[in-house]
Amino acid sequence: MTDQLVPAQPTPTTAVMEPPLADAAGGRRIGVYVCHCGGNISDYVDVEKVISDIQDSGDVVVAKTAMFACSDATQQDMVADIQAQGLDGLVVASCSPKLHTYTFRAVAGRAGLNPYEYSQVNIREQCSWVHTDDREAATAKATALVNAGISRTRLTTPLEPMVVETLPHTLVIGGGVAGLRAAVGLADIGLRVTLVERELQLGGWVGGFGAMYPHGRDGHELIATLVAEVRRRPAITVLTGAEVVGKAGSFGNYLVSVRIGGDGAAALEIAVGSIVVATGFESYQPEAGELGYGIDGVVTLPEFKALVDGSAGAASGAPGAAGSAASGSPLTWHGRPVRSLAYVYCVGSRQPADVEGANQYCSRFCCAATVQTAVQVAGLDPSIRQFHLYRDMRTYGKFEPLYTEARKTGSVFLKFAAEEPPEIRREAGGGLTVTVRDLLTERTELAIPVDLVVLVTGMVPRANEELVNVLKLPAGSDGFFNEIHPKLRPVETVVDGVLIAGACQGPKTSAESVASGLAAVTQSAAILKKGYTELDPLVATVHAPACTACGDCLTACPYDAISMSEGPDGHVAVISPTGCKGCGGCVPICPENAIDLLGYTDAQVSSMIESLVEVPA
Repeated sequence: MTDQLVPAQPTPTTAVMEPPLADAAGGRRIGVYVCHCGGNISDYVDVEKVISDIQDSGDVVVAKTAMFACSDATQQDMVADIQAQGLDGLVVASCSPKLHTYTFRAVAGRAGLNPYEYSQVNIREQCSWVHTDDREAATAKATALVNAGISRTRLTTPLEPMVVETLPHTLVIGGGVAGLRAAVGLADIGLRVTLVERELQLGGWVGGFGAMYPHGRDGHELIATLVAEVRRRPAITVLTGAEVVGKAGSFGNYLVSVRIGGDGAAALEIAVGSIVVATGFESYQPEAGELGYGIDGVVTLPEFKALVDGSAGAASGAPGAAGSAASGSPLTWHGRPVRSLAYVYCVGSRQPADVEGANQYCSRFCCAATVQTAVQVAGLDPSIRQFHLYRDMRTYGKFEPLYTEARKTGSVFLKFAAEEPPEIRREAGGGLTVTVRDLLTERTELAIPVDLVVLVTGMVPRANEELVNVLKLPAGSDGFFNEIHPKLRPVETVVDGVLIAGACQGPKTSAESVASGLAAVTQSAAILKKGYTELDPLVATVHAPACTACGDCLTACPYDAISMSEGPDGHVAVISPTGCKGCGGCVPICPENAIDLLGYTDAQVSSMIESLVEVPA
């Protein structure tokens, strides 16, 4: 479920309880704010009752509701309350911590309160949105969650961010359009760049394209221009035929091993402050027999696009001049003229969940790429008959005119149901027949004779298992790399200083890939240009006297942040604070309870659990 956008309302923050300073003498002074979220919470949770239920909790001296806790007005009220009431703890009950943890930490900081003495309680995604059918139970659960947040805050201690120095050097992995543009942008803001490309040639997919929509520039020419810009900048070092095979160090000071020349070659060690991963995608490869694949004359969209671009370039006398060819230029397949063809959409995308390894996502670019190709074919020879067999046409945004142009140039569009895909067979005479039930003509069954069938294949994640293991890159269920948040932190990963850009994080057009590459540039600049950065202090720590050096924590840590060190009383586990990501995976695995997680200590978590069970939910 996505966030609902609600117009700002002038409803003032409602003060429910504000006891005098003397009432909490000797204890903590905690402020609690429960958000309506414009109805996302208050439509299903009685927020006023939540306030009345928690107002007798020990150490709570300010309790309020707010229409939008994240609004500027409410943030200003929080700052005023913290300062006027001398608060030393803050609890905000609203939406997911993924959205506003940094927002309310900043509020605490502006008011002079340590940001790590703030707790956010999720009563939207974890309460109101999942209990829309039971307001009373949702309210009771919200009260329990808020009480747990108060219990955690009661045991918080002031923590300070860790300051680490950073190297003004970025490693860009991938030499496609996103990686090249990111490298140029990084060099232009004064950072050194090492660009690593697995292939021997830069350019990726775009380097093999003809004219691209909507700017009309040839893909090969576009890449050539970017490569020339890279060569003009001495701050950029390009390594082709190279792969990243190792990473050591910590955020801001990574030591990356790059192997050039395949297995057995010596590795080059490069010290960098950040890493931008722009490894791109692969095109879906149909299985033999899938929608006729394997039959002579059944090709994928990338294969057909190369054929069309080649014909257009030959017709115009200039390589890669697709779309500018004169009418009547021949389009042939294995020496035979192509007079008719059918495109079958959504091959390898939007697959049903019961298919093993299903790609359930939409690849987004395929519809636009196909109708653009159809317009190019019409430019080669307007007499070629083109049939588009689609499930849903998704030429979004600026690509919508392409769909209209394709129809104007003679393309015929037929819609089929997902559960009734077209059937392709080769006839005895050598031709192909595509049979489809057209939903636009009340499921009329049509048998279409064609010379060529184009399977419109989508994007799939590129196989990068070694790179994933080296960088600890997080991947989603679809296999693409995951950002922390698609809106608030769209190119950052949970590994500090490791950014993702382009189609490695999901299907994108070239323009969208470049935009995410430039976002990674700005994020790297924010990290590296100052020469230092601050890391969250919410990391694991070892109580050395209790450690028996059993080694269980070493295998539990996914970030290799734990090592064994010899002390005066023997070996003991040591956790690198800059390498630790605060996941807590090592805490429960320790048989001696010698590890604790700052900000979520055993005492805090136990207190939260006790608060939850005290309130019937």
